Parts: sequence; C-alpha cells; structure tokens
Amino acid sequence: MIKRLLKWISLSFLVLLLLGGALAAHTWYGKPLSINWFYGRVFLQFALDNPEMLTQMRLLEPMGIKGHNAKLGDDSLAHGEAELAKLEQDYATFKRYQRGDYQGQALISYDIFDSFLGDLVKDGKRFRYHNFPVNQMFGAQSGLPNFMADSHFVESERDARDYISRLRLFGSKFDQVLEGLRHRESLDILPPQFTVEKVLEQMRGFIASPAREHMLYTSFDDKLAKIPPEQLSESLREELRTDVASAINEVVYPAYQRLIAHHETLLGKATSNDGAWRLPDGEAYYAWRIRNQTTTDMSADQIHQIGLAEVERIGAEMDAILQAEGLSEGSIGERVQIISKREDQLYPDTDAGREQILADYQAIIDDIDANLDDWFNHRPKASVEVRRVPEFSEKTAPGAYYQRGSLDGKRPGVFYANLRSVADIPRFGMRTLAYHEAIPGHHFQGSLAQELKGLPMFRNFLGFTVYSEGWALYAEQLAWEAGFQSKPLDNLGRLQAEMFRAVRLVVDTGMHAKRWSREQAIDYMESHTGMGHGEVVAEIERYLVNPGQALAYKVGMLKILELREKARGELGERFDIRRFHDVVLGSGALPIFILERQIDEWIATQKA
Repeated sequence: MIKRLLKWISLSFLVLLLLGGALAAHTWYGKPLSINWFYGRVFLQFALDNPEMLTQMRLLEPMGIKGHNAKLGDDSLAHGEAELAKLEQDYATFKRYQRGDYQGQALISYDIFDSFLGDLVKDGKRFRYHNFPVNQMFGAQSGLPNFMADSHFVESERDARDYISRLRLFGSKFDQVLEGLRHRESLDILPPQFTVEKVLEQMRGFIASPAREHMLYTSFDDKLAKIPPEQLSESLREELRTDVASAINEVVYPAYQRLIAHHETLLGKATSNDGAWRLPDGEAYYAWRIRNQTTTDMSADQIHQIGLAEVERIGAEMDAILQAEGLSEGSIGERVQIISKREDQLYPDTDAGREQILADYQAIIDDIDANLDDWFNHRPKASVEVRRVPEFSEKTAPGAYYQRGSLDGKRPGVFYANLRSVADIPRFGMRTLAYHEAIPGHHFQGSLAQELKGLPMFRNFLGFTVYSEGWALYAEQLAWEAGFQSKPLDNLGRLQAEMFRAVRLVVDTGMHAKRWSREQAIDYMESHTGMGHGEVVAEIERYLVNPGQALAYKVGMLKILELREKARGELGERFDIRRFHDVVLGSGALPIFILERQIDEWIATQKA
C-alpha cells in the first residue's frame, strides 16, 4: 500500500513537473494563457537583449544577477533585422488576443501596446534607416561614455572588472555602428553637413587627452575611491586602474579613430543641411514622424498654422511685460536679449558661478516640491538631483535634459543642465526650466509612472513624446498658476519658454515640409524667442537630425489644457484639479487619443 502510494506521488510530481515545463515553454515561445504573461515575456526578452537598459534600470541587481553589466548590446544590421522579425512575430501573437475581452486598465494596456508596437512594425519598419545614429546630439560616440560614467556602478572588484570588460567591447560596438552608417550611405541617407563637422570635432576632442586624464578613467577612479579600503587593497586598485588605461589606449581610442576616419570620408559627400524632404521618400517619412511623435493625424500644414497663431498670441503677452520694462523698440527677440544680457540676470563666467547655477536650480526644485499639496494627491518617492552636462558633450548637447532614476533607488533622477555658456542662462528663465525638467515636470511624471503598481511592466517605462513633453510644458504653466513665477520677469521666462515651443511648430514643419533653409529657421527663432545665437543654432540643428520630435511639446500641452478646460466646463464646481491630475498621471505615458478617452470617461463618472 505504501509502495503504491509513493509510486502515485512520484508519478503525480513528474506529471506536474512536465506540465509546468510545458506551460513555461508555451509561455516563453507560444501564445501565453494570460495576456499579462505575454506582455511580461515581450518586455523581459527585450530587456535581456539590451544590457545597457538592464544596467540603467537595475532590475536584476537586487537579486544578485549582474552578468549583463559586463556586456554591451548588439547594434549590428543582422541583429536589428532579427529584432524586427521578432517584433513582427510578437505583434502577430498579440493580435490573437481579442480586444473585446478587456476593460479598464487592461483595455488601456491593450491599446497602448497595439499603438506602440503596431507603429514599429508597420511604418517604423519602412523608415527604420531614415535616421542619423551618430550625430551632434546623441549616438554611441557620446552616449556610451556618458552611460559608463553615469549608470555603471562600481562598488566591488567584480563591478570594476565588468567596467573594464565593457571598455574592451567599444571596438565591436563601434564597428557595428559603422556597418549601419555605411548601409545608410548605400541608401543615399547621409547626415547633414554640420553634423559631420561637429561630430568630428567632438570625437577628436574626446581622444585628445592621455588615457589617465580621460573621463572614462577619472570617473572610474572616482567610483573606485568610494569603495572602503578594507574591501579592496591599494595594489589591486592600481591593477584595475592600469587595466582601464590599457583598455582606453588599446580599444577605445582605436574605435574612435575608425569612426573619425569614416566621418572624414563623409565630408565631401554630406553637402546638404536641408530637412527630411531631401531624403528618399522624404515627404512620407516626415508625415510618419508627425504621427509617431504626436500620436495624431495632423498634417504638417495644420501644425504650421497652429504654430503661427501661438507665436502671435504669446508674443502679445511678452510684449506687455517688455513694455513695462521700458523696452518698446525692436522685435520680441531683440528686446528679450537686452534683458538677458543685463548684469542682474547673469552669473559670473567662472567655476564658482557655474556651481551657483546648479545650487540655485536645486533650491528652486526643493521649494516647489514642498508646496504642491493643493495641486496633487500623489507624489513620487524618487528624489531628483541637478548635475552638469558632461563637459566633453556640452557644446552640442541640448540646454537641459532629464534621466530617470533606477528601480532600486540607488541612482536618483537627474536634471542635467548645460553650462557651456553662462550667457545662455539668464536668471529669469531658470525657474521655468527647473519646473520642466524636474518638478512638477519630467521627474514628477516619469517617477510616478515608474512607481505604478499592478500594471504590466512595459507601462512603467514606455514613453510617448507627446505625452511626456506635453506634460512637462504644461507643468511650466501650472507652476505659474500655482504662484511660483509671480514676478513679471519670471513670467517672461515662462512665456519665452512657451514661445520657444510654439516657434518649434513653425520651424520644424518649415524645414522638413516647406523647404525652409537652416538659416531661415535660425533667423525666425532668434527674432521671436530672444535666445542666444549659439543656443538657437544648437536647437535648429537638433530638429534637422530628429524630425518631428520638437512638435510633440506644444501639441501635447495644448491637448492637456484643452482636456482640462473641457472637464472644468462640464463639471463646474465639482471640478477638482488634483483629481484631474490623478487621471492624467495615473496610467503612465499614453498616446493622445487614449488620454482623451480617459478624461472623457472620468468626466462622465464625476457627473454620475
């Protein structure tokens, strides 16, 4: 009897084991029983294929899994084609789930996934080489060193050796990038002339210093110094430093030299600074970029006209403030420049002056963070810091940008401020920039999204530019409405920033659809915004290498404001700004059409 019972138990365990294995295999390779299992599989498979992403997220480190920290992702053409084929297969599997089976947040997840992945495997596939992966704004030549300095933790000997392993992969990574550049060249997709010139200047400067003075070495040494002496002997530290210097000399510098040589050959080929219309099938490509970045069906001409109307409206408000400052002659831009150059608006052009700028940004953020209870029910847990854009890339980097913190909280959110020229940072514009990049802008929204519970993980990280940038621009106005820009010049800074985004609608569509020249766009932006010439040039050149992205800010802001006023009008005294913000922020990043649906449903619920 006992033998029979043991045999039955053994057979049952074996059956369960086999069934469990079959279920696991089916979940990993087939159509999982649950759509949430499917979402998890797609996200996990994508993350496991992107070691840099895993490092930035710090998703696996709390479990002691660190093997990805010694690797870099595969940027080869073959891998890109395989990745696209997999996404097509994933999308086909996804469409086997029936949309009618879901409601609430499950339906939102379905529609987000459908919108995002469907766009990638349709028009995204068609135009996957219509970009410039090495440019003055981003690319392996600047992004990879910044990643090593900012995201690769060195807290042990293993972490240090992983850092060295990654340095020794720079050669293969750059060769893969070069393969993609040559393929684009064969398709007659060449970068703008200024991009080639500025990338060459950037890369030549990057390899000009001795290895032990290079930022890849000094940032490693700074991290190494924070490891307690009892955990790492001095002799071992010196061995690791020597290995880093050797990797820089033997692998990193030669990789850059190969990329430099390629760009030197492009100097005589990339002779145009025109917009997307010059590329093969360029008009269709730009139309797709508008849809992709704004998640709307608006045409370039519609957006251009909205931009012109907004420029006129905002200009009238700026003019009133300028008149009150005694400035009535000249364009809006010329008069704003007069204020920007006033002594009371400028910091000293010194290291101490730059340190004070960072400190003042942090004080602005800390002040508003402590006084938002009347506007929000929910606040993110993650902290935010202000740091300087790395000096080697600041010449061509944007004026500011934000990087999310890690999942484990060890790396905070960071607002990077570009300090290349203190003349580009008048005091009256600092509040608005801090609100945009940090609180209640990108850091606030992105951290809340990352902290959402009970949703498929892709919802915590997936971004839609029109939503995230639209929210950040809306946050600038919200801070003014909350009383944080009560001084006329602070409000001028807000209006200048909004004018800047309105001008983007005009110049982006102007260059890519209406065949404006680079110089025409620069002149238009300077005359209407009052931004410094160097800053304007950097912005215009940014739009030329990333068509359509700059449209998302104002399009998204206008939609959020439109939805807020619709809710206020329909709900009257029952309208609560905090609850409105709960709905806007409570589902993570959304395409515009889903956000509008969410607000309409909330209005109906409040009425009921």
